[in-house]
Amino acid sequence: MKTLIVLLLGAALGIGAYIYFKEPQNRTELDRAGEQISEGAGQLKEKITESVGELKTEDIREELARTGQVVRKKAAETGARIADATTDAKMTATIKGKFALESDLSALSISVNTTRGVVTLSGSVSSHEQIKKAMRIALATEGVTEVISTLQVQ
Repeated sequence: MKTLIVLLLGAALGIGAYIYFKEPQNRTELDRAGEQISEGAGQLKEKITESVGELKTEDIREELARTGQVVRKKAAETGARIADATTDAKMTATIKGKFALESDLSALSISVNTTRGVVTLSGSVSSHEQIKKAMRIALATEGVTEVISTLQVQ
């Protein structure tokens, strides 16, 4: 849930900063920034409400009295999905960056897809040695648990 809130708040602040620098008007810059932050905070509140659903004080009071805790699974699932997607995207970008640094591997001809730490390499290379090198690079990346290669030698 904290990850979701931080991610949404960051997006709202990013949007506010973008508009702050892109939208010249007769208002002071501070006024524009304040409005954008307020809008971003409102959007963040809406997103959290959508993710968590309706929380009623009486329901929380009853559940806390009955079980000693209050749990809402949807928020945890959403936060975990966002964290997984962010981690997967970071791994994919890291691997593509490493491929770009290798003179004998073409980052443009190798597609990288990451799902829950499992990396799939596809595309074409000029030798089996390049398949081995691409797989080694992917396996050496932090967070990668498995590499599946469908690379074809052309």
